[in-house]
This record gives sequence, C-alpha cells and structure tokens, in this order.
Amino acid sequence: MDFRGRTALVTGAGGGIGSAAALRFAAGGANVYLVDVDGARLEQVADAVSRAGAGVGFRVADVTLAKEVEDYVAGAVETFGSIDAFFNNAGIEGPVAPLAEYPEDGFDRVIAVNLKGVFLGLRHVLPVMLDQGRGAIVNTGSLASARGLPLTGAYNAAKHAVLGLTRTAAAEVGSRGVRVNAVLPGMIDTRMLRSLAHSLNDGDVDGGVAAMAGSAPAGRPGTPEEVAAVVCFLASDAASYVNGVGWPVDGGALGTMGNSHSATSTQGARTP
Repeated sequence: MDFRGRTALVTGAGGGIGSAAALRFAAGGANVYLVDVDGARLEQVADAVSRAGAGVGFRVADVTLAKEVEDYVAGAVETFGSIDAFFNNAGIEGPVAPLAEYPEDGFDRVIAVNLKGVFLGLRHVLPVMLDQGRGAIVNTGSLASARGLPLTGAYNAAKHAVLGLTRTAAAEVGSRGVRVNAVLPGMIDTRMLRSLAHSLNDGDVDGGVAAMAGSAPAGRPGTPEEVAAVVCFLASDAASYVNGVGWPVDGGALGTMGNSHSATSTQGARTP
C-alpha cells in the first residue's frame, strides 16, 4: 500500500486504533494530519509519526463542533495541499446501562461524538475530495453496526447509523472518484474495550476482555494494528473497486454469533 505523495487525515488519532492507523499510513509514505481532543496524547502520536519519517501536522479539535471540524479540514489542506485518505475515526463508548435506565445526557454525548462527528467529517471532507476528483474515506463503525448489543444503546444506535451514512455517501460520490467504506472492529484491545470490561465484569478487566473476546472464533482480542491494516487497505488503490461496505475486523464474530450471544456479555457481569 503505497501512499507516497498523498495525505492521510486521521481523527481520534490519540486513541489505540487511530494512532496505529496514523503510523501505518506513515509507513506507507503518506503525510499524516492528526486530530484529537486530547492535546497531550496528540503530540505524542505526532512525534511518533515524525520519527517514522513522515510529514506530520496536527490540530486539537472537538469533532462535534462544525467550526472546529471545518478548521481541521482547512488545516490539513493548508499544510499538505490535499486530503487523499480520511480515517473518520473519533468515538467514545458512553454509559453502560439498560435503555430503561439510560441517562439522557450520556445518550446525547455519544450521539454527538459517534454520529454527528462522523457526519461533520463527511460534510467538510467530501467537498475537498470532490474538487480533487479523488479520495478514499474510511469511517469507524463497529461490530455494533450489525448486531443489537445490550447495555450500550447509544453506542449501538450511533454505530448502526454510521454504516447508513457510509452507504449513503458511497452512493452519492462513487461515480466522482471518491470511495466511502467503513471498518467494523470487534473486540479490539484498546482503552475503550478495557473500560467496557471494567464496567461489565465487576472491575476484573482482564477477565472481562477474555470473556468478550470469546465471542469470536479467534478466541482472543484483536490488536489496533490489525484494524489499521484494513483501514489502510480500504484507503489504498488496492481497494479501488471496494465501495459502500462495512468491513468486519472481528476474529469471525459477526460471521458466527447471533443476537442471543451478546458480544458485551461476560460470565461475571452484572446488569447495572
């Protein structure tokens, strides 16, 4: 996957999957523009990308605010002249609770970051790519884009909607040189998964991660690097005829599990 002479824009770049993707783009020769709400973490990732030999720029931004999204898109174009690949990745897990008890403010926050943030990214990056006549976007969905998972109603709803936005965008711009796909991570060993494991398994993080990973035939959690490899494939010319899909990176979970076997259930978990 050769990204030499191209620019990759990554939101949520301070997180496990975002930072892994940024480094993977850098390894392919891309200039990388990084966006995250956590400035300290963003600087660490920018330093790692720079040490990998790539051109790097970054901006602290809240993806729920249209002006800040507009500014990070403009920053990427001003710094490197184009946006050839966009990993629209920023997201949060939100509260763990049954719908009958789900806090309204928590619901609003998850929808704002995980859905509105993706929409705003598309809204402001697509015009740049359409003007260029080329580009590839990868949105971050989830195993929760394709299954009803208990106790994560806002997250589940947002990730279903991300897949809908992906398909809509692909249908609208596919004939104009721009592709839009989604990656659907399963149980990936990140801060987010460990936070969920802590909530669902009485504080036993390792036991919770192992139990959730058991929903996949692979029998283990995935790594951010394994997701990053698929992200970069979808953003590359190697995937030139792939458009409008949600690509699972889940160790086989979606292909083998049903709604009766929850990927968020753990053996010792209590319902909040």
